[in-house]
Amino acid sequence: MKREQKLTFTVAPGGELQGYIRVPGDKSISHRSIMLGALADGITEVEGFLEGEDSQATLQAFQAMGVRIDRPAPGKLTIHGVGMEGLSPPAQAIDLGNSGTSMRLLCGILAAQNFDVILQGDASLMQRPMKRVTQPLAQMGADIITTEAGMPPLKIHGGHPLTAIQYELPIASAQVKSALLLAGLYAVGETCVTEPAPTRDHTERMLTAFSYPTKRNGSQVCLEGGGRLTATRIEVPADISSAAFFMVGAALSTNSSITLEKMGVNPTRIGIINILRLMGADIHLSHERFVGGEPIADIRICGGTLRGIEIPMDQVPLAIDEFPAIFIAAACANGTTVLTGAEELRVKESDRIQVMADGLNELGIHAQATADGMIIEGGMLKGGTVDSHGDHRIAMAFSIAALRASGQIQILNCANVATSFPGFIDTACQAGLKLSAEA
Repeated sequence: MKREQKLTFTVAPGGELQGYIRVPGDKSISHRSIMLGALADGITEVEGFLEGEDSQATLQAFQAMGVRIDRPAPGKLTIHGVGMEGLSPPAQAIDLGNSGTSMRLLCGILAAQNFDVILQGDASLMQRPMKRVTQPLAQMGADIITTEAGMPPLKIHGGHPLTAIQYELPIASAQVKSALLLAGLYAVGETCVTEPAPTRDHTERMLTAFSYPTKRNGSQVCLEGGGRLTATRIEVPADISSAAFFMVGAALSTNSSITLEKMGVNPTRIGIINILRLMGADIHLSHERFVGGEPIADIRICGGTLRGIEIPMDQVPLAIDEFPAIFIAAACANGTTVLTGAEELRVKESDRIQVMADGLNELGIHAQATADGMIIEGGMLKGGTVDSHGDHRIAMAFSIAALRASGQIQILNCANVATSFPGFIDTACQAGLKLSAEA
């Protein structure tokens, strides 16, 4: 899963976005479809699976543990579930590439197995904090060893029975919540996780789809250990995190008009829609329906004038992965945009607060990084060279910034875009972005 980080994007200034756009399948749901499908009794069929490197890492991890996964066509999977106790020890350490979601959620599952396993990844993943997951899992009885700094590789020693806990998340995190719920499948008793703010609930929804009951009481979600998962059919909607770049690009380009088809609009994921609407964006949803327990819709965005805002705290967890794109919207808005309560951004694939602030300043925008957010004065973007630091979302965010720039924007270290959005370059060019890439 190791990759060179040498790919450079070059984006010519100006242009507009037009037409119908279909972005790849939702990464969060793709991860979970593999995990639950592998542990289920029976055969699970998945349609719309994200063929990106992060979700491929999860797929390959379960193949390494003896799960047969057929791929009859692009985006389609047939997962032959092995049941809750059917995983086999892998022959070697599992390499998860750049995928923090894979590593954190797998901790919950693998802590309950009867074999040892080592989880590792690329240089970026090996620098990401894991104690927020390993510490509560240790309270359940798990034996997971990290580096002294609490980072990978993770050495998970199996054979330790787990006991349910009631845990209050210190920081809203769907990954930590999900890891504990997945461990709770195997724990004796009822595992409960209380959130300080709502986070994405794909794990709870998908558990229900696999006939495993969960209980929600306000900010707390609980499940009883010892049950079984029943195979099902999963249709993965398009990923709103990937769509965010085109949403922002259309919103800030006066003559743009695009429609994003079959989008996942889970209420725990629509912070990007809410925030852009507060900034004055023209966004309409149509054909709203439910597929496999997940709400989907077509989203139409027309260009206009954006205004700076103070981003409401309750929207931060609902848009945590979309802030690189939102920062570009703020840079092109009239007035000042203020973000607070987003310290989680400092421990993503990069320090997204500092890296985005550095890039915006390089492009002539006054952006002040703070401990838990950013203050951005909207203005005129100029051309320049920015470094994405191997972060896929930052690379894509600065690509759409060129729509409002006065000069060419060059973005370094863009190879990891393939982790979440294979085909981004072709999709962006078809929509109207003047983007080229060179290794």
